[in-house]
Formats: sequence, structure tokens, C-alpha cells
Amino acid sequence: MPIPTPHLTAKAGEYAKTVLMPGDPLRAKFIAEKFLEDYKEVNNVRGMLGYTGTYKGKPVSVQGSGMGMPSMGIYSYELFNFYEVENIVRIGSAGAIRKELNVGEIVLGLGACTDSNYAYTFGLPGTFAPVASYGLVQKAQASADGLGVKLHVGNLLSSDVFYGDREDAMKLWLKMGVLAVEMESAALYLNAARADKKALCICTISDTIFTGQALPAEAREKSFTDMMEVALGML
Repeated sequence: MPIPTPHLTAKAGEYAKTVLMPGDPLRAKFIAEKFLEDYKEVNNVRGMLGYTGTYKGKPVSVQGSGMGMPSMGIYSYELFNFYEVENIVRIGSAGAIRKELNVGEIVLGLGACTDSNYAYTFGLPGTFAPVASYGLVQKAQASADGLGVKLHVGNLLSSDVFYGDREDAMKLWLKMGVLAVEMESAALYLNAARADKKALCICTISDTIFTGQALPAEAREKSFTDMMEVALGML
């Protein structure tokens, strides 16, 4: 497919090799304004904002992904396959499943369990396990250590639904040790594997499933600075 694509208006070379992807496009705008130098807007189709600039002299882009695996699937696919992006780091929010996790803490998705059929589109003769790229995991841990930020590392649940009808679903995932639930990482990891590229999901806990803690919407947009700095420190 030629570029620009139906979803991204950037020209060739306007995305850096590493792209940070929050779900919320306003969070992408916030990151560009707060952290990047000499940034410019490279996409605004459907309000899905994207920017490219530098962080401590290193080129980086930040691009909103939207909510859910279909949306992440589109944007990450086009970035990997049409814009020659090498690394995508999702920086988003997640709901804690493990009861010891609190609002504001950071989880890193070593793997992505899922209730989605996304992997079936690849026609594999078995079950594929979507996992993060180990090199990016190492960089994230080193960045967090340097900042004095604690990471909780393990499995995420990447779900296709926000309002599920099965009341015991999260209790069953809890039994398997899953840390938290979000809606994009499995599609990102699958697209990265297929394109032979690298991906990682880092999330801040915005609410807790079993204890009822929650951050307001504005805080979700603007206060996840530890997570953002961990991701930028990977460059």
C-alpha cells in the first residue's frame, strides 16, 4: 500500500524508528508538548494525533492507537509495514487484576493473554503466544531502575470487550496469575511478530477490578509521567 495510508497522513520518513503509542490521542499530544523538542504533527486523520520530535537528541515519534485490538491492529500494522518503524512501545492504562497492585503502579506485559480471535487471522495450525520483545523488556527495566521506578512484570489480559457479561471472568484470570487487563497488547505483539519487528506494552494502573480504586479521566491523560519517562528512557 502506498503512503500516506487511509489512516495516516505522514510522508515517508516522518515517523522515527521508535514510536510510543498511547491509546488516547490527547495523551500523544501531551507527551509531545511536555517531553519532545522540535516536534511536529505528522498525523491528525480522525483526530488520531501523531508527532515526531527528539528526546535528549534522539528521534522518537508518538502516535495515538485508539481503543481496542482492531484499532491498534490497523495503526501498528501500517507503522511496521509501510513506514519502516522498528519498535513500538504501547504506553497505556490497565485495570489491576492482582489485588496487590495499586492505582498509579506500572505493569510491563511480558506476555499477552487474550480472549480475542485476532491470532486466527494468521491461519496458524495452533495457538500462538503473543509476547514482548526481550530486548525492549531489558531496556525498559534498565530505564526504570535508573529512574527508581518499580515495574511489575508478567502476563496481561488483552481483552476484546470492556463490558463483559461473565461476572467470574476476572477471577478466573486472577487464578492464572494475570496482572492486569487492557485492550491492545495482543494485537501489537502479533503484528510485531509477523512483521519481524519489536514491541512492548507498558501500562499504568488506572483502576482496580476488585478494590474499586480509580483515576479520573483527566489524570489518565496527563499524570502517567513515570510510565512515559520509562519509555522515553529506553531510546
